[in-house]
Formats: sequence, structure tokens, C-alpha cells
Amino acid sequence: MSDQPANPFNPRAVLALVLLGAALFVGLLYMLGSGMSSGSTNDGGGHAGGKGLNGYAALADLLERRGYTVSRARSKARLDDPGLLVLTPPLYGDADKLSEIIANRRRTGPTLLILPKWETMPASAVKGQSTARKGWVVIGDARAPDWGNAIKDVGSLDLKADALHGASARWHGLNRDGAFAAPQAVQTMTSGSMVALVRDGNGQMLAGYLDDSGIYPALDGDAGVSASSANNEDLQPLVIVAEPDLLNNYGMADRARALLALALVGSAMEHKHLPVSFDLTLNGFSRSANLLTLAFTPPFLAATLCLLIAALVVGWRGFLRFGPPRSNVRAIAFGKRALIANAAGLIRRSRRLHLVGAPYADHVRERLARALALPRIADAAATEAAIDRALATRTGMPTPFSLAAARLRAARRPADVVKAAQDLHSLERTLKT
Repeated sequence: MSDQPANPFNPRAVLALVLLGAALFVGLLYMLGSGMSSGSTNDGGGHAGGKGLNGYAALADLLERRGYTVSRARSKARLDDPGLLVLTPPLYGDADKLSEIIANRRRTGPTLLILPKWETMPASAVKGQSTARKGWVVIGDARAPDWGNAIKDVGSLDLKADALHGASARWHGLNRDGAFAAPQAVQTMTSGSMVALVRDGNGQMLAGYLDDSGIYPALDGDAGVSASSANNEDLQPLVIVAEPDLLNNYGMADRARALLALALVGSAMEHKHLPVSFDLTLNGFSRSANLLTLAFTPPFLAATLCLLIAALVVGWRGFLRFGPPRSNVRAIAFGKRALIANAAGLIRRSRRLHLVGAPYADHVRERLARALALPRIADAAATEAAIDRALATRTGMPTPFSLAAARLRAARRPADVVKAAQDLHSLERTLKT
């Protein structure tokens, strides 16, 4: 029966705890790097994360269900990604930032700009609406954004929001027509630099694209105009929607407006199947890149995976290590016994054991001379002869000291040296007892 105490920890349980902890730690790093810890974007704003009447979460969900690759851009670097960029600036936005984004996109990919018009407040702040869901809003007055005429490279849009009645309270365009979600406040634009895609019953422009030097055959066909004499193939189209209720959650409640939203997105990307990115930076959700974010972003993701695999291998090798760790010991231990053992080990390693026979015999002779109180005689042979006479007188041993010492001095093999030294040591002990 073994005296070693049993291990109080089950190796399988320890392994499970370590693996679970490592997985949770890696998951936490991924969440921090990907921005999952920054909270919900459903704050009642007019953007792709908003689920209120003025938000565009329904449009993003509809495009995903139609097979488009939809993403939410929360960094300036993502605004340069290829594909369609949907801009949904707030009512009190910054025209300079918007102009910069549009200018940088003109040769990267198509851009769809949806203008705001509603002033809103959280529904939960209204008396009697305390049970409203998060992100729901109550719309108030409609007004054109002050920066609507300050977008560079676009010119004055001359935005205005008017009430429509009767036959004029309908929209038509892209081979479709329908009613407005809120005919009491329909926002239109009047601009000579825009080509209309959708109009209201009075012929006012609700949506259109910028008439520049770019070549847009699909947009020209959707607008029902002849191709222009443009010759700049590098420019990408800019589509502007003045009436946000055609595309926001308020408008997505109607099937005709939802189909119009799909048609506008298709026209903006020239009827190509491109990825769609909704901008969130203009709505206050901008997030700068950090080292942790880069670690989970290609091409650095490959290096991160390699480090994780290496850590897993090291941990597995440590878990399967046999026996306890060996403690380091001193090369030369403390004490006389250790000093003698180190010296003997050095002689043994040097294979010069036969060289210690003569010094050892001389040392024993001196000790015996002092023990027998013999006179100090300079001649070693005379001293050994005196020791022999003393031994013969006191002990009667047949083997004299001189013969044992001569045998030790003459020994060459390690076994002979050890045997002769043992005989000499035995003779010394016999004499001293």
C-alpha cells in the first residue's frame, strides 16, 4: 500500500475548468475587439440600428432577407469599402463630415444618401407611454435639415416639407406608385443638378441621382431619360432620397413602399448585386480601431489563431507532464562531507585514481608516527621501520605497515588502489583501538 496521499483534484475536472476558462477569455477578447461590448445601437435614432419610426433597421433586415451582404460601418476605414454605402445623417448633422464622406466615395462605390426630416423624442418619455419598447419614438414636427444646401459637389437642394392632399398625395417612379406614410409632411427637393427617379403627385422630386460627368446607363433608364454625353467612367453614382418615409421603418409598413425601397437600392448600385453597408459614424457610433480589434481582423487574424494554437499546445504539454517539477540543486553542496565527495568525484572523473595512492600512504604514515609518539625522523624508510616494530610489539599483526604502504604506492588499477587503501586504513584503525 502506497504512503503517497491521493490527488484531491480530478485531472479531467481540472482540464475542463482550464479549457472553459480559456474559451471564455478568448470569447471576451473577441467581444471587446469586435465592439459587442459597446451596447445596443437601438437608441431611437434615424439609422440602421434604430427600430423606431425614423430608423432603418427594417430596410437593413429586408436587404439581408433578399440575399444582400449587409454590414453596419462604425469606423471611418469601413466607409471606403466597395459596394453600396447608405448614409443616414441626423437632422442636426455636420455638413462638412458628410461632404467629406461623399467626396471620398465618388470613385470607390455608389452612395445612397437618405435625408432626415422628423424631430423625435423617446416614446417612454411621453405620458401614458411608459410601457413602450426600447428605441420607440414619437415623431413631432417635420423640418428640412439646415445643412441640406451645404453639401459640397451637390449644390443647393432647396428642401421643403409640405402637406399634400388628394391626388397629389401619392408618389410614382421606377414603374411603381403608392401613398405616403405621412402626407401631412412630405419632403421634396428642387435642384437642377439632380435627375428625378421618384416624384410626388405635383411632380416634385422625392428621390434622384446627381447629374455629373459619370456614366450611369441603368439610372438613366430607370429615370426615363436619354443617356448623357458624360465620359468619366471612374465616377460612381450618388443617389439622394429627400423623403425618408419611403425607406425608413415608418415607410416599410407598406408593401408598395418596401418594393420601392428595393428598387431604389437596386438602381443606386446600377442593378448589380453588391454588398450594402449602413453608416453609423454620422449618428455617433464611431469606433476607432485598436490593437485588440486588429488582432481579430484579417490579415492579423491568422497570427492570432497561430498564437492561440501554440498556447493550447503548451498548455497540453504542461498538463501531461510526468511527475513533479525537479528542483535545482547546488553544483557544490555545503559541508566537509560534500567537499570530500566533490573532490573524490573530480578524481574519479579524471581517471587519475592511481596518483592518490602515494600521498595517502604518506599521510597515514605521519598520523601513525604522531599516534605512536615516535621521534621525528627525516628518513621515511626509518619511520616506516619504527612503525613496523611498534605494530609487531603491540598487535602482533603479520602484515607490516611498510609492505601495505608499498602495495598502495605500486597499485595502478582502481580496484587495486581501493583494496590497498582499505588494508592500510584497517591497519591504522587496529593500531588506534
